[in-house]
Amino acid sequence: MARATSTCSSRLLFVISPFHQSNISSKRKLSNRFVTLFHSSLLVSNTSNSNAMTTNYPLIPKSSSLEIIGGACDSYLPVLKSLLNRPYNPYPLVCWNRHVETIFAAFFRSLPGVRFRRECLRTADNGTVSLDWVSGDDLELPADSPLLILLPGLTGGSNDTYVQHMLGRARKNKWRVVVFNSRGCGNSPVTTPQFYSASFTEDLREVVNHVKIRYPSSNLYAVGWSLGANILVRYMGEESQSCSLSGAVSLCNPFNLVLADEDFHKGFNNIYDKSLARGLTKIFKKHALLFEGIGGDYDIQLAANAKTVRDFDKGLTSVSFGFKSVDDYYSNSSSSNSIKYVHRPLLCIQAANDPIAPARGIPRDDIKENPNCILIVTPKGGHLGWVAGDEAPLGAPWTDTLVMEFLEHLERGRTET
Repeated sequence: MARATSTCSSRLLFVISPFHQSNISSKRKLSNRFVTLFHSSLLVSNTSNSNAMTTNYPLIPKSSSLEIIGGACDSYLPVLKSLLNRPYNPYPLVCWNRHVETIFAAFFRSLPGVRFRRECLRTADNGTVSLDWVSGDDLELPADSPLLILLPGLTGGSNDTYVQHMLGRARKNKWRVVVFNSRGCGNSPVTTPQFYSASFTEDLREVVNHVKIRYPSSNLYAVGWSLGANILVRYMGEESQSCSLSGAVSLCNPFNLVLADEDFHKGFNNIYDKSLARGLTKIFKKHALLFEGIGGDYDIQLAANAKTVRDFDKGLTSVSFGFKSVDDYYSNSSSSNSIKYVHRPLLCIQAANDPIAPARGIPRDDIKENPNCILIVTPKGGHLGWVAGDEAPLGAPWTDTLVMEFLEHLERGRTET
């Protein structure tokens, strides 16, 4: 695999989550398919970033295989101490193939087990999202503790392993954490004939405003994965200089949904596509009566029996949010269009060999020009894998340490001013 060297320019990156730990039945089916199709996956090449920058950064060892770029490199790279102390070393028995790492992390990563207290928030359009707070935090943490909002990926929720590991890391640092479960996700109730989409930021806007009112003395931050990262970056771009967040981290953002959709239908990726579609249809069928007799351009049968994510988006999502077609939805929902408007510190982490989000979709030029953004690309990691570091292979992703170093630095800066 070609090495990508450290760089100090300015750029960014993200992805779509193919499956989530909360979808147990889909996991079992995927596991069976994986056993029979395992050797086929070897035919799909492990890609690296062939367009890696070559500018050396003095703090990073020359042997580093990371790509590091962004307009905020000089500001934030020095505080990411783990890049020096814990270099990225993929776990060899798992990370030799991107599909193996992706599926291993989804199936075998440990679940810390967190006790939550759920709050159902009614939105302005009478929809409902669920906020899962850590039980007992109000008694244990000061009112002005920094507050971290977590946004899981497509069909994901509070019970996903990568979410709980990040939550646990933040809690050890005395941060207040809340998981934002989108409509229908994480057993969140659906009270209107509308779910959520890659472009819909209004629910996040209401969540941010809600927690801001509840904890007026706290600085707010957010971490998003996959589709949650796409929504988060779009929100930050829309809010621009008025954004209530003091900083954010985006992991595995698809960025360009048109390109991501193209790759979703290639080779082994079809397995991920079908698994996600099953998760979406499962959520839909639980609330199908809300869509009874809805009429219009909806294709309820297509959505209810979707074999691919595109089918579901064509029959339901694109229509629900007023797009002319599913292609119009993907084209106008990509967070790559939002990067230039982000005015808060943003750390983005991506794996060059992610099987879902094409590296060619990264809006590198916009990230390079944005003084608020920094991007780290690992040569391996799969999709939401990053099985590396001290806790590999069953513990927290390698990225968690970097995320907290970045957020802690931002919080120190906010409290010292």
